[in-house]
Amino acid sequence: MTTAAPDFKAITERQQGVWSAGDFGRFGVLLVLHGELLAESVDIHPGERVLDVGGGSGTASLAAARRFAEVVCTDFVPELLEQAKRRAESEGLPIATQVADAQNLPFEEGSYDVVISAFGAMFAPDQQRVADELVRVCRSGGRIGMANWAPGSMMNEVFAATGRHVPPPPGVQPVFNWGDEAKVRAFFGDPVRSVKFVPRDLTWRFPSPEHMLDFFRDWYGPTQVAFKALDEAGQKALGEDLLDVYRKHNRADDGTLVAPSAYVEVIAIKA
Repeated sequence: MTTAAPDFKAITERQQGVWSAGDFGRFGVLLVLHGELLAESVDIHPGERVLDVGGGSGTASLAAARRFAEVVCTDFVPELLEQAKRRAESEGLPIATQVADAQNLPFEEGSYDVVISAFGAMFAPDQQRVADELVRVCRSGGRIGMANWAPGSMMNEVFAATGRHVPPPPGVQPVFNWGDEAKVRAFFGDPVRSVKFVPRDLTWRFPSPEHMLDFFRDWYGPTQVAFKALDEAGQKALGEDLLDVYRKHNRADDGTLVAPSAYVEVIAIKA
């Protein structure tokens, strides 16, 4: 029996709704360091043309703009780009924004010196298409830089716990493929001349594990949508499972939460 191919268009539309839920801007103000580190790892130079794919509320775009690059921040959720604009204006940083799907970027081949994505493009369902698009819009000799959650990380366990209660669409590949070196090398293939992996940690810091649960449930689209899909008993069970993950990775002993989640920077150079 042949398994039907995933309906990437329908899945993408569903994901748009998921990432439109909550208020990801609340995370944007917490998550700053990884954008700065990525900008350094891809060695952004003043005046370079930089495209941020799945840029959300603009964390990586702002890091590029601080280096006097010409930045275009893209996302498929217009509300997130509005947040990116407001953040840029508040810091006096010039960035342009454009609604775009990571699987079908509306830019000419070789348009950008640097293409970046921080915990963004990794969530698009057609993973090979994403890799092809990132390479296509990058100039020859240009750099592609991604920050992606790692397999086996705390965030991997968070998504796994959520998926046990609210399963993802059938046929969709794990987003954590983007943290697997062999898989990423296969995605990019011959069009890139080198791929480097830099292991890093992003450390979540909250007043308590329970506060982290409330924060994610209130503001993080995937968590909010998952809870809304469950009845009261299901919500209680999901909450307990997520708390178990948070506590497992918590290295604080004072009642607060200090929990590192591994991620990888992927730095590729186009042939």
